[in-house]
Amino acid sequence: MAIGSITVELLVGFIALLILTKALGKTQITQITPFDFISSLVLGELVGNAIYDKDVNIQSILYAVLLWGVLIYVVEWITQKFRGTRNILEGNPSIVIHKGKINRDQLKKSKLDINQLKNLLRQKDVFSLREVEFAILETNGSISVLKKSEYLQPTKQDFNLKKEQGYLSVDIISDGKVDLENLKDAGFNEIWIDKILKEHKIDDPKDVLILEWKEDEGVFLQKMDKKNKQKKSR
Repeated sequence: MAIGSITVELLVGFIALLILTKALGKTQITQITPFDFISSLVLGELVGNAIYDKDVNIQSILYAVLLWGVLIYVVEWITQKFRGTRNILEGNPSIVIHKGKINRDQLKKSKLDINQLKNLLRQKDVFSLREVEFAILETNGSISVLKKSEYLQPTKQDFNLKKEQGYLSVDIISDGKVDLENLKDAGFNEIWIDKILKEHKIDDPKDVLILEWKEDEGVFLQKMDKKNKQKKSR
């Protein structure tokens, strides 16, 4: 096949898949169900085969993507409209640990063994089954955990401590470059930068690796290493 033809078909297939993904509203791979995963594989296979088949043109690629997208959309519409179909098409969460006890029947139904369960728990920072009060295996394969009260981390409310507002840090200088938009959003100007640099005995923003501002903690600044400066000058 001609390079130009492959290039055009790849671009068309890529754009079509991108538009379809956005239209279906899939934002994270961890959110998809097994049905969504299979649908994505089939859709990619359709486009892949179409691109390298000499007898297939761009119209065929677009038609295949559109038809499969419509089928997926119809299935999702059905699951939203008719609750009874969700069990079949999306599945149900399974309570694999109930009141501290492992439910072996649910593990078998979910095709999950003890080692796999412990693996999932470790991903939630749970390193012992004794810590778990409830564990729910979600339809996307992830696990949600509610620890026993004695293993929960204490909160400020437990100690009757005053609540404090949280603040986001803002990068004012990154890798020697001033972010003017962030500087403005933080309520400062270039005069403020000059003042901060003078306080740290720095003459040029290019000598700063990172300058971070946080409302409740102020400035965090790290100078550029000599090695980094030499590389940038080259």
